[in-house]
Amino acid sequence: MGSVKLSPVLLTIEAFLIGLCHAAIELQSGLGNNGKRKSTNVGRSSIGDRGKRPSVAIFMPRGKGHHTVRLPLAGSFALNSLVPASQTLLFLDPRPLVERLGAEFFRQLPACPGVYLMQDAAEVVLYVGKAKSLRQRLSHYRVANPDRMGRRHLRLLRQVVRIELQECADEIAALAREAELLRALKPKFNRAGVWPATPRLLVWRCTGQTLEMAINETPALGWQGFGPFGGGVVHLRAALVRLLWYALNPVSGSTTMPHGWLHGRIGAIATLVVNQSGVDLVLMKLFEGDTEGFVAWIGERTKSLVQAYDVEMRDADLETVTHFMQAKARRTLPFATPDPSAPAAKKEPEAMLPFLGADWQQP
Repeated sequence: MGSVKLSPVLLTIEAFLIGLCHAAIELQSGLGNNGKRKSTNVGRSSIGDRGKRPSVAIFMPRGKGHHTVRLPLAGSFALNSLVPASQTLLFLDPRPLVERLGAEFFRQLPACPGVYLMQDAAEVVLYVGKAKSLRQRLSHYRVANPDRMGRRHLRLLRQVVRIELQECADEIAALAREAELLRALKPKFNRAGVWPATPRLLVWRCTGQTLEMAINETPALGWQGFGPFGGGVVHLRAALVRLLWYALNPVSGSTTMPHGWLHGRIGAIATLVVNQSGVDLVLMKLFEGDTEGFVAWIGERTKSLVQAYDVEMRDADLETVTHFMQAKARRTLPFATPDPSAPAAKKEPEAMLPFLGADWQQP
């Protein structure tokens, strides 16, 4: 069987790869057991002089002899570590939206809340999204990096030829507009919010010295309901429960707050032992639309908060309740007829969370 004669180009590539492998082995041999470079001169000639850009020496064939070519290395490789994903790639990631829409489109995007509709060549809406800042959100779609994007998003970017923008007054308005468009258009690349969720109520009741708050589709016997709402009622209840904790226990604040409450893990039923009247009336007025009165009541009751984190959490929860009531509030049902057949929420042991009477500073 005759030998195969390789072209000069293939020979050059082969020599380059062999030289690169030898250089990598040489660099690795200069490491100690703990991943640190030994106190030898191994790798000095291949890494280059100090103060210059790291490089590696590759021996390339030229005619009957060889010559040395010094190629630059990434700093991470010169330090004998894995090359990060941020290193310049040999082949750049595709940018289908930049190619179709132009770089000027992304530079002129408004930095305001709104929704965006991605359309194909037939002007069919493929995807609807909302953003607090349209410029920042859409900039994430400039590069179709397969290591950072799922296959579903990559398929979407390959089909998009036009993006329609609708600016909104704030993020709450953008969220409401997105929900409206999702139910009306049902884009094939959207999953959540395409079909309306089962409406749920924020239900609550006062029994003796306790206040219980839960989420249910229908108010059970003895419960009062406020709603209906979508999935956002979970965040509304979490904010209300934390605010009531701060109002009734302002001295200890979050130091005695039950585990999980700061992160929204409230349980099926949140039970507060209030040992005083007036909280139910404040909630009634809030659900009737008196948001300013509720904010003033919380502010007055939480003057003795000392931890900066507690103050920030209180302000964030007040903002959540205010925005939620402005965007989602419906007629309260304080005297709604309960459904006797409605299943009551299952009470969890960790939901029984009494307040410490010794910490109450205000009547």
